[in-house]
Amino acid sequence: MEMEKRTPVLDGQGINTVLIRLAREIIQRHTNLEPLVIIGVHTRGVHLARRLADTIAEINGRAIPTGDIDITLYRDDWTKIGYSPVVQSTQIGFPIDDKTVILVDDVLFTGRTTRAALDALTDFGRPAKVELAVLVDREGMRELPIQADYVGMFVKTDKAEMVNVLLSETDGEDAVVVNTP
Repeated sequence: MEMEKRTPVLDGQGINTVLIRLAREIIQRHTNLEPLVIIGVHTRGVHLARRLADTIAEINGRAIPTGDIDITLYRDDWTKIGYSPVVQSTQIGFPIDDKTVILVDDVLFTGRTTRAALDALTDFGRPAKVELAVLVDREGMRELPIQADYVGMFVKTDKAEMVNVLLSETDGEDAVVVNTP
């Protein structure tokens, strides 16, 4: 049996450094943080969104409303996932109408998760603007015309490789690794 090669790309300190940079970019672009809300895409995007909001609050002193969204039933491939997809809760405890929503996910790959998240958001209102923040952009792998506004890092991979973001909240450690078959 062949072993999968695991290549570390970013450690916990690197993830923290990236989140600080992303927070500063958001603050710089949005001089008025009042209309800003942050929504994380389940699962790891939720934890990254909370960390990003906490980092913005530490830097700027202003708390940003944070929520999370499950996109399972909005995916265009959900029937391929299985007959009983696991649907998680969506928690958006604030209006998003006329707000700037920063949608947060761990990895931008084909763009299909982001498309599903945009579809899901419309069930909760009509934001003035939606921006996308990702920890990792798998450069050159897009199937849809979607691009992140805030990127932690670009990683070049081939389609057979997997980019995994590990977070202490779900995985017991913080790291970004590329798994090669």
